[in-house]
Amino acid sequence: MNRSIEIVEVSPRDGLQNEKVALSTTDKLALIDRLIAVGAKRIEVASFVNPRRVPQMADAEAVIAGLPSAPGVTFIGLTLNERGVDRAAAANAASPRGLDQVGCVLVATDSFGIANQGQTVAEGLAANRAMIAAATAAGMSAQVTISGSFGCPFEGEVAEDHVLGLAEEMAAAGAVEIAFADTIGVAVPAQVGSMIAEARKRLGDRFPIRVHLHDTRGMAPANAWAAWQEGCPTFDSALGGLGGCPFAPNSAGNLATEELIYLFKRTGIDTGLDLDKAVSANRWLSERMGKPLPSRVGRAGDFIPQPQSRQECA
Repeated sequence: MNRSIEIVEVSPRDGLQNEKVALSTTDKLALIDRLIAVGAKRIEVASFVNPRRVPQMADAEAVIAGLPSAPGVTFIGLTLNERGVDRAAAANAASPRGLDQVGCVLVATDSFGIANQGQTVAEGLAANRAMIAAATAAGMSAQVTISGSFGCPFEGEVAEDHVLGLAEEMAAAGAVEIAFADTIGVAVPAQVGSMIAEARKRLGDRFPIRVHLHDTRGMAPANAWAAWQEGCPTFDSALGGLGGCPFAPNSAGNLATEELIYLFKRTGIDTGLDLDKAVSANRWLSERMGKPLPSRVGRAGDFIPQPQSRQECA
């Protein structure tokens, strides 16, 4: 097993997209700076979606224009269609730094795909092929997240073989990485472990895969552990555990970055991220959002034994 993992920090996009408190562009860029200080090397910074449906992302171009130089950091922008890729490319042309990669999304079921993106699975496959080609032509790599990989809010269970078939099609279309997303937080460790094990067989051990986990039912840290045990090296997480899909009923936040760092740090596996700095960034973001963030490790902090105080009995 790998003794190090990679974390893709998604709080500036997936963490914020469902929040009612709108962060200013200045605060979003300050959040990105803090994430870099924590040690994040891959950050999903914005999404190019309809601002009427996701108002929090209305300033995507302004965020891209203000990105720091940050050598060694990969900046990712989410796109749901070719129009989104075109916007990302135009934003890059107007930015001193710009994006390195676009994240495309393929929804695993027709009903969830129609609710989320207005398209069936077949239409999503065609759209993602076009997005991959457009991103590549614009000088950006493209990865694909398969949303609803472990369950659909409308259709229920999603067959593993079906999801893996979608992954194979996207890999063949030129995606540089495939992510399996528990978008509504229904997966359990056995299910996640099985998906990753089979994905490595079908895509090849060297093909990059990752997981995107939501903590709706408290399973996200255990699911991350199961994925790692089967050889998954890369994980999405959001500072504070913010997030949730606007189009999935009762979905809660992402796997918290602080909890992912704590899990692997205590196991002796390097994440490249500093837990104390992540907790500090959590507190900064909590003030901006006007509420405590969901992350339990963000509240409790690292495990640091305290000196025992001597108490006298009366």
